[in-house]
Amino acid sequence: MASRPTDRRALGWLAAGHVVNDMNQGAVPALLPFLIAERGLTYAAAGGVVLAATLLSSLVQPALGHLSDRRPLPFLIPLAVLAAGCGLALAGVVTSYGATIAAVLLSGAGVAAFHPESARYANYASGERRATGMSVFSVGGNLGIALGPVAISFLAGSGGVARIVWMALPACLMAVLLARELPRLRVLRPEASSSRAHRDTVPPRWGAFARLSAVIVVRSLFAFGLVSFVPLYLVKVRGVPKQEAALAVTAMLLAGAVATLAGGRLADRFGRRAVLVGSLLPLAPLLAFFLHAPGIAGLASLVLIGGGTVATYSVAVVMGQEYLPGREGIAGGVTMGLAIGVGGAGVPLLGALADRQGVASVFPVLAALPLLAAALSLTLPGPRPALRREVPNAA
Repeated sequence: MASRPTDRRALGWLAAGHVVNDMNQGAVPALLPFLIAERGLTYAAAGGVVLAATLLSSLVQPALGHLSDRRPLPFLIPLAVLAAGCGLALAGVVTSYGATIAAVLLSGAGVAAFHPESARYANYASGERRATGMSVFSVGGNLGIALGPVAISFLAGSGGVARIVWMALPACLMAVLLARELPRLRVLRPEASSSRAHRDTVPPRWGAFARLSAVIVVRSLFAFGLVSFVPLYLVKVRGVPKQEAALAVTAMLLAGAVATLAGGRLADRFGRRAVLVGSLLPLAPLLAFFLHAPGIAGLASLVLIGGGTVATYSVAVVMGQEYLPGREGIAGGVTMGLAIGVGGAGVPLLGALADRQGVASVFPVLAALPLLAAALSLTLPGPRPALRREVPNAA
């Protein structure tokens, strides 16, 4: 098949849409303190808000990915961004708990619907440099998740929960812009006959995909555990002010965004598995160093941990798409949705351990997780030689 260069414009718009879409995902946890203060929610009820959005997102993405493998659904890209933003905006307007849950579910459905189809078109737009292109697309999501809490703090902090209705504005604007780009995106999709032929002649590697999904589950549990328990450890064990503890997490997320770009370029040059294993192996010793190094040195280790953890995100998505040729939708739905959600569902178990034995007891368990993920990664095959060269023909 003929090669095609990276479509920078299409990739840029998809990454921008990813920023606005995932900003709504990052906003939900940040909204909880305001809901508790204004609407008298219990901690359990507030946790139910996040759980509802997370579970729905994890389950919807593979289903929509499977559907989009059978039939093109590019219209979902702008529609999903619109639903994600308007759903969150509605959560600021309604007052009952049930209506709030329904609004957050709408937002979560939008967040979920965006990922499989947009990841597919990011794959097409990347040309031969798939890992590099996917890293650009993924950075958009990283930035969006980091910007979500900032937006909520500015809006709800200055005028209460009702002010988050303004979250609909960037969603509406981005939906219109993405809708204008749909004709350009449709051209990137391969001919149906070519796609079917490629799918039939290159069989999927379900065993490798299952092991890769296990790697993502373990890595996601590690990432969710860090975000949840590093601030608690800094506050309760080291006596760090809450604001500084929150900034430490922000530094981790921003480092991850930078490392995602570097990880994609390295994966295209040295191979996917090498970058995956090389990013995971240092995390355990870095976490051990953080536990014994206060001050700037400890913060520096957290930055490196954040970079190493998030750098594997886009690489894993590309590997999943390469293991399931012609099934990019379900590959993206599992690697960007279901597997991450399953990993996040393990965080309550870490919380139960912290309740019984103290927050410091969680970290030996966390340190073991990247080692397990690296061991699983060593069993993964590389892409077939043909998949390194072939990209879809323009329609």
